[in-house]
Amino acid sequence: QVRLVESGGGLVQTGGSLRLTCAASGRSFSDYSLAWFRQAPGKERQFVAYMPWTSSVTTYADSVKGRFTIARNNAENTASLQMDSLKPEDTAVYYCAMYSLGPYDSINDWKYWGQGTQVTVSS
Repeated sequence: QVRLVESGGGLVQTGGSLRLTCAASGRSFSDYSLAWFRQAPGKERQFVAYMPWTSSVTTYADSVKGRFTIARNNAENTASLQMDSLKPEDTAVYYCAMYSLGPYDSINDWKYWGQGTQVTVSS
């Protein structure tokens, strides 16, 4: 059974930083692609960042490019999302995902999801 557990969310002021972590059990991040998505209240879940299992080449949504950094730690079997220069529009529940069966930004193609962690950025 695969389980993903996110942590590290919280309340931060505009311009601040947070580091989200996703711990996996039942599968290894080293063997699968991984991504982060987010969902703001009343909005659809949207793609944030992606890392394929074959390399460390990363892809980001335009809205977070240059501010967020996705990474994996194979030894600890965790994924992370470093978020800097946070803005109020970054407020959302953040989800990690593992193992895409299709395009990286297609929500329906990701097989395993965490339960999400809330990030709130105050103005």
